[in-house]
Amino acid sequence: MEHAEFRVKAKEMVDYIADYLENIRERRVYPGVQPGYLHKLLPTEAPQQPEKWDDIFKDVEEHIMPGLVHWQSPHMHAYFPALTSYPSIMGDMLSSALNVLCFTWASSPAGTELETIAMNWLGKLLGLPDCFLNEKNDSPGGGVIQTTASEATLVSLLAARTRALMELAKLNPELQSSELLGHLICYCSDQAHSSVEKAGLIGLVRMRYIESDENQSMRGAQLEEAIISDKAKGLVPFWVCATLGTTGSVAFDNLREVGQVCEKHSAWLHVDAAYAGSAFICPEYRHWLDGVELADSFAFNPSKWLMVNFDCTAMWVKDSTALHRTFNVNPIYLRHENSGKAIDYMLGTQKANTRRKFRTKDDGENFDKSPNTKSDASIVNEVDNDKHAIMNGDLKKADDVEVTDRNKDVSDDKTDDTNDLYNNERNLHGYNKISHGCGKTIQLENPDKKEMLHWQIPLSRRFRALKLWFVLRNYGVSGIQKHIRESVRLAQKFEALVLADQRFEIPQPRNLGMVAFRLKGDNALTERLLKRLNARGFIHAVPACFKGIYVIRFTVTSQRTTNQDILDDWNEIKTVAKEILIDVFGSENGNIIVPKKPRISLKETRELNATFGTSLLLANSPMSPKIVNGTHAAICDYEQVLTSCAQTFAQLKMEPKDSPEMRRRIRGIKMCGKKFSLDSCMDMVQGLMMEQPLPLCSEDVEDISNEHDTEAVDALH
Repeated sequence: MEHAEFRVKAKEMVDYIADYLENIRERRVYPGVQPGYLHKLLPTEAPQQPEKWDDIFKDVEEHIMPGLVHWQSPHMHAYFPALTSYPSIMGDMLSSALNVLCFTWASSPAGTELETIAMNWLGKLLGLPDCFLNEKNDSPGGGVIQTTASEATLVSLLAARTRALMELAKLNPELQSSELLGHLICYCSDQAHSSVEKAGLIGLVRMRYIESDENQSMRGAQLEEAIISDKAKGLVPFWVCATLGTTGSVAFDNLREVGQVCEKHSAWLHVDAAYAGSAFICPEYRHWLDGVELADSFAFNPSKWLMVNFDCTAMWVKDSTALHRTFNVNPIYLRHENSGKAIDYMLGTQKANTRRKFRTKDDGENFDKSPNTKSDASIVNEVDNDKHAIMNGDLKKADDVEVTDRNKDVSDDKTDDTNDLYNNERNLHGYNKISHGCGKTIQLENPDKKEMLHWQIPLSRRFRALKLWFVLRNYGVSGIQKHIRESVRLAQKFEALVLADQRFEIPQPRNLGMVAFRLKGDNALTERLLKRLNARGFIHAVPACFKGIYVIRFTVTSQRTTNQDILDDWNEIKTVAKEILIDVFGSENGNIIVPKKPRISLKETRELNATFGTSLLLANSPMSPKIVNGTHAAICDYEQVLTSCAQTFAQLKMEPKDSPEMRRRIRGIKMCGKKFSLDSCMDMVQGLMMEQPLPLCSEDVEDISNEHDTEAVDALH
């Protein structure tokens, strides 16, 4: 494809994308294809000769689209949101065209700096403490964009593992790293995401699951009980994952309780807020963040609810030194003349980028401290040798290594301000020698070992900050907050519909934009309901199970979802549920006995309640008008409120209506002294607007005439 063709076809692609998203409601959300369908439609080998673009794209609509789950559909309620938006799409388009790799500042100065800026913006929007931001050159904390929350979890676990191994090595120089590794143990809730378990498997450490409470929340008391029990067995707790917004029911671990336990036992606390993190942009949901200052790392997915298309996971660490120690590489081709002057996500912070060399204890006073003693290559080798010594089990050798600044005397290191952090006993992580009853506190490794180190597992990294930056600017804080709140409102609407149907139940409280519901009765009924819903393809949902209860997760995922979409989806659910209940029980209500509501006449109601007032309620739903108790339907019978309303209407220069029917109605309201709805009282508001006595109806005139009070009649007219 040449430039001229690209200009034409790319514009056609933009139109296709816009049409797809605009009309996505018309597509079946869940495909009806069977496994292997695409293998039957496409050739088994790549074409030998070039094919025309029109022929290629024709197959997209005919073969690819029928086999897709349309995640942007308003009828997509499975998993969590995986949203995109036009500014995010354009950011990804531009990023794909530029195709820059942002692993060091030199590889893409604007790319690395924009990521730092965007992450600081986002951290402030969430209300994260300043210790997680990187607004100062000497700030140890900072944010980085990872691919997924799974990767962020693994990165934090590996960083915590390295910290634990290096500290334990000082107390147990006679043990190999593999032996120390066998003593490590980490913790998470039994409701944590599967990626936490996978991180433990990759990290080769034990994982213990803490039973959640009745609200699916991990509490501090249960965590501490498990830690104390494991310590008695000679195990070393080193990492805890707290979940804010679990996958099954959007439950929240008690962050402050868990954080205090982690602080007490010197364990790294990682916070996984993959879905719910976006909601913290709204201040009313930040109460779930209470205790976040006790965390060591925090991550959530803007690629879920924040309309930044996949992949984009925001991760913050309180002290990036732990990441640097874990992913320590320093090949010569990654160094540049501006090392140490800016943050490098492939490398480290300004302080971490200070070039250093090693000095062993065996060198004694004969060690040459001149800056040109060794070549860069030899320094790189010594850095790598030290790292490999730690990871390969030569812990004594690694422990004997001392770091000095390349351009200053060893004694000057003692005055480094960073040493105060590590010499302060309150900040020591306090790992104990692996034996029962040993309470000796160990020291951290020399903090000056901050070489040019990684923030992530892969070397290459995409320019993801661009699409995040576009979305933050194009929507603004108010636009993002409006989007989040609307999703929550729609979930509340669906929750109300479910609760109004006695055949269904919601076993766990709704949080944010997800409702977990089920048919009452055996799990098999709800499972059958879900399978048939997905097979029909009009809506798509997935199950969850907690404490033996099978539920259907209904998440508001699309920013295009409307009230009508929620009603349509609920009607689909009720239709399928009715079919299943009739098949199983022979009744559309199943085995649920629905009591008939007794009919109470209006006369009986008035006899029971002397102040009862009636109003005709015209509902905006397919129901017949009903007579309701006006006292429960937006009553407003306070004089000061009526006066305020009248003044407001007067400012709008609205002319009051005047008719015999209205005057009779006003007269009735004034005479009966009962409470009426706001609709009924608006006639009185109209009268107050005139700032003069209301005109009398014919009955009033007749009464006055009978009393021969002609002067009063004239005055009233």
